[in-house]
Amino acid sequence: MSRLLNALFKGIEVLISIALAVMIILVFTNVILRFIFDTGFAWSEEIARISFIYLVYLGSIEAMRDNRHLLIDSVLIRLPSTAQKLLYTMIQGLIIWLMISLTTGSYGLMLQNYHNKWVATGLPVWVVYLSGFIMGISILLLAAGNIFKLWVLKRTVKDLITPQDESAATLE
Repeated sequence: MSRLLNALFKGIEVLISIALAVMIILVFTNVILRFIFDTGFAWSEEIARISFIYLVYLGSIEAMRDNRHLLIDSVLIRLPSTAQKLLYTMIQGLIIWLMISLTTGSYGLMLQNYHNKWVATGLPVWVVYLSGFIMGISILLLAAGNIFKLWVLKRTVKDLITPQDESAATLE
């Protein structure tokens, strides 16, 4: 199971790299074309925009997995162990609630824009909202996993909030 999840997250890293490369190439090419030839590709702006959206949303999943998101833990680490666990559980519960809101909202927007197309590329608009749906479900599962690790696997809060380096980023 751990091997499958690690492969899944490697795939996410590859998608992030592809999105970044596509965005850089298209924007750079468009700048050169506009500067030298006074023209550009209209569709490249839409593709770069979609690439940026996926880059941010998939990067958020990676940040949640590796504990590289913003966390102010100065109060949390000074609390007694039981209070740390309760506060950490409340934080993860809040994340779950927010991700449920994001997921249902993104799904609603996907349905609402199912037949709409981007102007220059003709791509379906719902593809953009799919990124929010994917991120919402992924982070929701990661937050639930954090609660499971805390209460069932008996990991400490300090272990759960410490950023993971890439060599040690394995799901247990």
